[in-house]
Formats: sequence, C-alpha cells, structure tokens
Amino acid sequence: MDQRLSLITLGVADLAAARAFYEGGLGWAAVSASPEVVFYQLPGLALSLFPRADLAKDVGEALPPTGGAITLALNGRSREEADAVYAQALAAGARAVKAPQPAVWGGYSGYFADPDGHLWEVAHNPFCEITPRGETFFAASEG
Repeated sequence: MDQRLSLITLGVADLAAARAFYEGGLGWAAVSASPEVVFYQLPGLALSLFPRADLAKDVGEALPPTGGAITLALNGRSREEADAVYAQALAAGARAVKAPQPAVWGGYSGYFADPDGHLWEVAHNPFCEITPRGETFFAASEG
C-alpha cells in the first residue's frame, strides 16, 4: 500500500456545534454534509466530523475518553500566520492550551483544544515547505 493518509475522522459530541466551530470559527468549507457526517477536503486528505455515539457504533466498541495522545497540526507559512490561526481558534471557542512560542526543535508552536477536546497544534516549521495548494513537505534527512 502507498504511504499515505486518506481521512481523519473526529468523533464529536454535537455535530452542529463542531461544524459551526470549523466553518464559522476557522473559516473552513464543507465539501459534503448531512445530518450524520460532515467532510472537509484538505490538501491530499479529508477531515470528517462524525457524532461520537455513531462512531462508536461504526467501530463496534466504546470509544476512549475525548482527546488523547494525538495532535493534529496546522502549519503556517510564518510565525504571524500561526499566531493568527491560534487567535482565530480561540475567538471561535477553542480552549487555549499553550500559546505559540519558540520551540526547542527550532520552530514556533502552540496548542489549542477544539470544543470536543481534540488537540490542535499551530506551528511554523522553518524546516518544511508549504506549497501554494497547502501541501506540507518536509526536507528529507539522513539518519
């Protein structure tokens, strides 16, 4: 199989509220939506919002508590863009976790939690390129 990721699905407590956060707050546009699921097309993959109870039924077992040891990242082309996205998310109802600041790895990074507790990193990584289409490419390193 190709090395790729096709879809990220977030289990949400209230689909309408989650959709309002991503669309009204962050300015994203759904490419497909119904009362059961919402899809957003991202460069190279898609993000879907799916009610937690329905996701548990689809999986066939109880879901772990909200949140967890995973973060989703929005890499900006500059520190200023990372700051702007962080402020936009907070204005839309996200919870501040860690304000963007210089990071030990040489970039700039901060975190917020969406209304369902999913952790998002906003960052500027000087070691990657973001194309005009929004694709993120990391420089290959030997090691």
